[in-house]
Amino acid sequence: MRLRPAFKPFARALLAASLLAGAAAAHADAYPDHPVKWIVPFPPGGAMDSIARTLGESMGKQLNTSFIVENRAGAGGNIGAAAVARAKPDGYTILIVANGMAVNPALYQDLNYDPIKDFAPISLLAVVPNVLVTNPERTGATSVQDVIANAKAQPKHYTYASAGVGTSIHLAGEMFVSMTGVDMLHVPYKGSGPAVADLLGGQVDYMFDSITSAKPHIATGKLRALGVTTTKRSAALPDVPTMQEAGVPGYELMPWFAAFAPAGTPPDVVAKLNDAMRAALADPKVKATLDSIGAESIGSTPVALRDHLAKETAQWKDLVKERGIKIN
Repeated sequence: MRLRPAFKPFARALLAASLLAGAAAAHADAYPDHPVKWIVPFPPGGAMDSIARTLGESMGKQLNTSFIVENRAGAGGNIGAAAVARAKPDGYTILIVANGMAVNPALYQDLNYDPIKDFAPISLLAVVPNVLVTNPERTGATSVQDVIANAKAQPKHYTYASAGVGTSIHLAGEMFVSMTGVDMLHVPYKGSGPAVADLLGGQVDYMFDSITSAKPHIATGKLRALGVTTTKRSAALPDVPTMQEAGVPGYELMPWFAAFAPAGTPPDVVAKLNDAMRAALADPKVKATLDSIGAESIGSTPVALRDHLAKETAQWKDLVKERGIKIN
């Protein structure tokens, strides 16, 4: 049967759509056919780097390829994130990032990427709670209520250290100050290591450090853990109350790690990566490795990650504005 002229463009459009769908399916079936690059926007050795390497090893076995970590540190994670935003959306360049992804839009006026529009969410990966710690020889505090009472009795006397302005360690302290009404001085450092060193040395009073960093010092008694920032207790420190249990109602800060592809990555490729990530996160060996650094594997759908990012972006915008937090 011959097609009438009016139907020829329609038929050609149907054929083109069919060919594109077939090509996308073939691409997803073949993916991956060469190594995948993880972009980690922070230096080697941290929790994010460890999670990326552990996850890549497990996923590599599933997908019969290599996952290669490339550390692109700088500007609070913005250099690595921008590189992925500009990368070819083919599933071979993936960003492994922390919750700074939701914070940075409020901190940086000249951010050269859009966390919502420029990325295709893949999955939440893990959470690593922060923990309020003190040098017991310096402050003598044995509870969160001691911290609050002492700080209210002596405004501007007590200090809390952070790994730098805008880090989750800093924001945990700002949230604490905002919710309790205390007046404490923030002392920013260039990284968690120098901050912990001064905390151990008695130069500062408190710190909301990552469990990964603080746990060894808590074990030796050099630091005292007072409260974890998540809404449930951490398996890494099961005897330490949450901040809510310790008397700060509504306090919640869940430092998270997640994976994103560039916007435009084929949905079938995103789905394949999501399946492999969630299978890896359920692997007992992976879970054990993450547990050893204080990380709890979680996993999620791409939609759940997108919604979580949007919610947190709005939340941190409000706190940054309220507290007048600025990047110098």
